[in-house]
Amino acid sequence: MKIILKQEVSGLGTPGDVVEVKDGYGRNYLLPQGFAIPWSKGAEKQIVTIKRARSAREIRDLGHANEVKGQLEGLSVKLAVRAGEGGRLYGSVTPAEIADAVQQAGGPAIDRRRLELPGHIKSVGDYKVQLKLHPEVAAVFTVKVTAAK
Repeated sequence: MKIILKQEVSGLGTPGDVVEVKDGYGRNYLLPQGFAIPWSKGAEKQIVTIKRARSAREIRDLGHANEVKGQLEGLSVKLAVRAGEGGRLYGSVTPAEIADAVQQAGGPAIDRRRLELPGHIKSVGDYKVQLKLHPEVAAVFTVKVTAAK
């Protein structure tokens, strides 16, 4: 099955790429999640629009990526969430919450879709979170999850 990616999919490609995937993967996962659209001659024309939108929010170059990496790695990110006894959270921490916490801590605006969490964050503690800034640059920073009072 031939598809056009609308978002970055780890191990597959970036927005605007035309890729060939197995029918079940495309039909049952990529299309329903909104990660891709089916390829057609008409959809081929949308690639330019997808790539233009991507370049508007993307890190400009390797130097800019390293600059943002330096900002993030020197940042102390704290996130207060509701928790029960023993430090168990009600629900889990989402990438969107982490992106907001980074901005509140004085960091740059980041794309939540580029965050890679170490599994589901469901308890209080310190967690290493990775942010892919550029194909060659990834920033790793610590998020301190605490119980809200």
